[in-house]
Amino acid sequence: MMAPSSTGPATNVTVEPPRFDRPEVEVRASTRRKKTGSAHWSGSRIVVLIPARIRGRERREFVDELVERLLTQRPQNSGGDGALADRAAALAELYNDGLRAASVRWVNNQSARWASCSPATREIRVSSRLRQCPEWVIDAVLVHELAHLHEADHSAVFYEFANRHPRQDDSALFLEGYALGLGLRVESRDVDHVAT
Repeated sequence: MMAPSSTGPATNVTVEPPRFDRPEVEVRASTRRKKTGSAHWSGSRIVVLIPARIRGRERREFVDELVERLLTQRPQNSGGDGALADRAAALAELYNDGLRAASVRWVNNQSARWASCSPATREIRVSSRLRQCPEWVIDAVLVHELAHLHEADHSAVFYEFANRHPRQDDSALFLEGYALGLGLRVESRDVDHVAT
């Protein structure tokens, strides 16, 4: 639902409530704006400025494109593999008795998994779909994968390490809803066994 309001005769403002995949969005449609649109952060809300002449489906698509572009430019999303590996190293010190992965990287080919771990090579791969998620969700996923460095299976020993992250259950619930919203069927298998 959108809550309409007005900031003057030339601008109509609507507010879209937050969704699982994006924050609250304030859309300002202005008669002064003729062709272009823009989006920026205002606290935890995204403000989108668009021409008032755009309506209906075209408006939704225009707003969605601007919001998506801004979300992919968020500081936590712009970090590459190095930033992700640094984050995983810090989490390993906090929750995994200092046992670190040999490499941690974003990948685009995880179609049915949020992340995966190869204990034999100590490699962790994280789906780029998670770039849109809150930091605490990414952290919980990283701690989950780091726990596989101790125990490949989802055993009691594994959960002793994984559940050290205080929001592991919240993260699982968030990701369940996120997968539903994206129309994904996510596998529970996240360990790759390499023959030696």
